[in-house]
Amino acid sequence: MIDILIVEDNKELADLLCDFLRAENYTVSVAESGEKALQLYERYGARLLVLDVMLPGMDGFAVCAKIREESNTPILIVSAKTEKEDKLVGLMAGADDYIEKPYDIDIMLAKIAGIFKRRYALDEVVSGDLRLNKESRTVFKGEKEISMTAKEFELLLCLVENQGKVLNKDYLFREIWGSDSFSEQQTLTVHMKWLREKIEDDPKHPARIQTVWGVGYKFV
Repeated sequence: MIDILIVEDNKELADLLCDFLRAENYTVSVAESGEKALQLYERYGARLLVLDVMLPGMDGFAVCAKIREESNTPILIVSAKTEKEDKLVGLMAGADDYIEKPYDIDIMLAKIAGIFKRRYALDEVVSGDLRLNKESRTVFKGEKEISMTAKEFELLLCLVENQGKVLNKDYLFREIWGSDSFSEQQTLTVHMKWLREKIEDDPKHPARIQTVWGVGYKFV
């Protein structure tokens, strides 16, 4: 699932917003028409739609209403149509907010951050370009989803939620495998190796999952 789907036929404006959002570590896709937006949403899903109104073919109001038939995904309408009637149509179609063009990019980013904080903060843990979703149990590094086994996900989540702390090997083993597990601590070492191969830029010289010799591991 992508973070933000921008539905905008003005390529220059869409590209500019994309650049700002990606700099904030959101995963972003762009659709230049309502029909394309629905295709992308059906295929990949999105946590937020930033939706223009005046689009070729199906307009933004119709896209909003269509998505609202089956989803409560946050929808932020952004439009040069500034009349009260237009705003009412958008809100009645199910939009969560209606922003007038031209908009201030800092205000736009703040609104988007607020939506993600209110809707998703409890479900997600973020560290740099790594994002873990507890509900879907997915991991993204930048825009790329990283395949994880159940134990790898639990181990990485434990490390990230205790970022900066040195975690004892015995503690990690009990947390992930349980005190009654028949696995051996070598299993922890192997899983750390696999995690490093998946999230480190240079697994042979790990910068995120650091070994604290004689004690355990620390995520930085």
